[in-house]
Amino acid sequence: MRRRDVLRTTAIAGAVTVLTLDGVSSAHADGPARTPGEETRTLTGRLPADTADFVYLPVEVPRGVREIAVSYTYDKPSVPPGTQGNACDIGIFDERGTALGGPGFRGWSGGARTEFAISAERATPGYLPGPVRPGTWHVVLGPYTVAPQGLAYEVRVTLRYGRQGATPHPVHPPRRAKGRGRAWYRGDNHLHSVHSDGLRTPAEIAAAARAAGLDWITTTEHNTTSAHAAWQGLWGDDLLILTGEEVTTRNGHVVALGTDPGTFIDWRYRARDDLFGRFARRIRQTGGMVVPAHPFGACVGCNWKFGYEHADALEVWNGTWTPDDEMAVAAWDAMLATAARSGGRWLPAMGNSDAHREPQVVGLPHTVVLADDLSHDALLAGLRAGHSWIAESRAIDLTFTATDTRGGHAGLGERLRTDDAVTLRLTTKGATGCTATFVTDQGVLFTAPVPADGTLEWHTTPARSAYVRAEIRRSSGTMVALTNPVFLERRSQAATGSSDR
Repeated sequence: MRRRDVLRTTAIAGAVTVLTLDGVSSAHADGPARTPGEETRTLTGRLPADTADFVYLPVEVPRGVREIAVSYTYDKPSVPPGTQGNACDIGIFDERGTALGGPGFRGWSGGARTEFAISAERATPGYLPGPVRPGTWHVVLGPYTVAPQGLAYEVRVTLRYGRQGATPHPVHPPRRAKGRGRAWYRGDNHLHSVHSDGLRTPAEIAAAARAAGLDWITTTEHNTTSAHAAWQGLWGDDLLILTGEEVTTRNGHVVALGTDPGTFIDWRYRARDDLFGRFARRIRQTGGMVVPAHPFGACVGCNWKFGYEHADALEVWNGTWTPDDEMAVAAWDAMLATAARSGGRWLPAMGNSDAHREPQVVGLPHTVVLADDLSHDALLAGLRAGHSWIAESRAIDLTFTATDTRGGHAGLGERLRTDDAVTLRLTTKGATGCTATFVTDQGVLFTAPVPADGTLEWHTTPARSAYVRAEIRRSSGTMVALTNPVFLERRSQAATGSSDR
């Protein structure tokens, strides 16, 4: 029986961002197609070019359903040059509802899959296994870009009847590995597997991480936590695996780094909705860090629009070095100058591979952090403090320190208070043939080829340089390594109460 078509829009913080179809607006639901033990309904419709960010299709699930399976297609008409065509993501919420940050989330595959299934025993990667309870579920469409002609979709929902199975207890990675005590640890904290739009399995990622000489990685799938329980048997004394999520909004992506296993961070809002602070707090409350990713990325929705008030660090180097990264480093450096001038909070830089598939290299780049041990808490403490630098590969190693004439000393992310001359010392391995630059709040004040012994020194004063950071590049301009700054401050400034990070 066909239902009456009714369209409902829902306003969030003054911006209309979602659309719920009672029955299906501008669409029809075909009658049930039955085979023994299952029932299929087909929902079709057309979304206009100015449709909402998220469109919810209600699905009534009766008692006795053991599995729900969904497949979908949409048209891709020709569009004028320079105009975006159709691209539509998909996910699902269960009978507990679609409220922002609510418990109803059951999975998201974006545009990576055309079908998925959920039962108590198992679920397609990107989706969460668990009981299929009766009630109103919602298939959510995310029309990422819509052609001027609109987007015609067809969603097929199959309900399979039978006895519910048992939901496996999730096994999550431990928060600590053996490690080497207080040491420098290498980690790639932005990675994708088959649980979102990557092509590698978790086992392939773990093998690639070990081959790259990494000590730790973070699993960060787009808008889903399904991979959190997918690493059993893959961690060890030599490899720590943390859980997280790449929260992929329409106004930028943020890595929720190190959140507690199973923590879901919602993504269904824009900067105009003034909701990001709420979810940034949620990331921290569940043990994680807020790290805006590839803030100048070229893809639709990748540019970071939320500001940096709620950030804990900034991903300035994402994958192979590109002009996007150059812009991110320049913007970050401007923020350092502001922080140095005010004595206020500053954001440490991070680098991650964002590797999805071959030939993208796990560990290119990665962040090297000084931590008390190889554990969740110690690593995130080192990252928050900026006791870290970014490396192209394991082949690169460095130290960067500042000392004054009286023996005062500061390392990465630290502050040296002195009225004396300061010596900056960069010691490198694996960078012969490259060029090193020391960047200050005035810009580049020292440039030199990396010598055979890998050591460079430069002298300055706090009056001349509020901070100093190092870059190592090839002759092509490609970055090889980048450090967080050492801050220099006159003792007279310190007496006025300027603060550390």
